Amino acid sequence: MTAPNDQLDIAALEMSARTGNTIMVLCQAALGIAILLTWQGVSGRLVDNFFISNPLDVGRRLIGWTLDGSIFIHLWATVYATMLGFIIGAVIGAVLGIWLGISKFASRLLNPYLNALNALPKVALAPLFVLWFGLGIESKVALAASLVLFLVFLNTFAGVRQVDQDLIDGARLMRATRMQVVTKVIVPSALSWLFAGLRVSVPYALIGAVLGEMIASNRGLGYLVQFSGAQFDTAGVFAVLIVIALLAMVLNFVVDIVQNRMEGWRIVSR
Repeated sequence: MTAPNDQLDIAALEMSARTGNTIMVLCQAALGIAILLTWQGVSGRLVDNFFISNPLDVGRRLIGWTLDGSIFIHLWATVYATMLGFIIGAVIGAVLGIWLGISKFASRLLNPYLNALNALPKVALAPLFVLWFGLGIESKVALAASLVLFLVFLNTFAGVRQVDQDLIDGARLMRATRMQVVTKVIVPSALSWLFAGLRVSVPYALIGAVLGEMIASNRGLGYLVQFSGAQFDTAGVFAVLIVIALLAMVLNFVVDIVQNRMEGWRIVSR
């Protein structure tokens, strides 16, 4: 049983943690308000409003887009391309990483080509994707998937190569088949590396989708940035950038939740 003093210490620690979190949230809110006030004060006084707009105009633009519903059409197009590109790139990258991590011959054979493709700026592939897949969502998905693929592949490949050889030898001594070694030893041991790659690649999937929309599209947040810039609508550009930033925060928050649950599962599994 827990002693009364221990319970008091635990309660004090929890209270201290909640107080610290509350103070941090208040500090973050104060910093955000200070930035907005500084932006509003500088705009039109130290810097021309044409170049940096101001929070009031940006807010009015966001409210207008929200009321007429146009922002949700572009938001959904970007989210759909991001998630689809992430799923495709993650699956291909994970499979490729496991395969090349296991097969030394295939790894040595394809290593120079994979290094060359990884070093290639993915933005340079965007015109090719437009030619191959057209102006629809397919080219945006392809660009997002290409960014995700190599991040997941490199992490998974490294994880497979870091698996303890003693575990593999022990499974083989117990007459495990090659498939059993892969599914029961190699993949579980490399999961932490795989999840690290997935977490890092989520923002890049969003970047790929937005870049693809900026290059060739008629909807999406990237298209809205490009359209607003072409109209010299500084407030519109900042409004879309704020929406993209908020979307990135939401995606990172979702990834953190999934990661915490997976880490809890891994701890229990031990």
